[in-house]
Amino acid sequence: MTTLAHLPRPAAGRSTLPARRASRIALWVLQGALAMALFAAGASKLTGAESMVQLFDAIGVGQWFRYVTGSLEIAGAIMLLVPAVAALGAVLLAGVMTGAVISHFAVLHSSPAAPLTLLAGLAVVAYARRAEILAQLARLFR
Repeated sequence: MTTLAHLPRPAAGRSTLPARRASRIALWVLQGALAMALFAAGASKLTGAESMVQLFDAIGVGQWFRYVTGSLEIAGAIMLLVPAVAALGAVLLAGVMTGAVISHFAVLHSSPAAPLTLLAGLAVVAYARRAEILAQLARLFR
């Protein structure tokens, strides 16, 4: 009778390589999906989509803030796709989405489902890339 204890084990580290590769691929897929969604949101703000103009009127900070927000969303979406700055893009966009969630709760009194979903995805990316964020901060404060 053969038991699991008698079966040969894979070499150390080899069994985790496919899992690491799958995790990296999943992270890039998530980053791509977030980048597409945030690029589209930013573009709608910058092109003056009527719904965005009305939204920022309701918030009451002026249309200039729509342009700032749209620009940050597009810049952050591009950053999510560039390996050297993907982690910082996630942090930047998480800040933007935090502001969106607060605006929906405190000013608009509406459901922040979309910004919360994006914020959750960005939090996953930032957490997965936390070592990169810490390394970039260490270089900044050297």
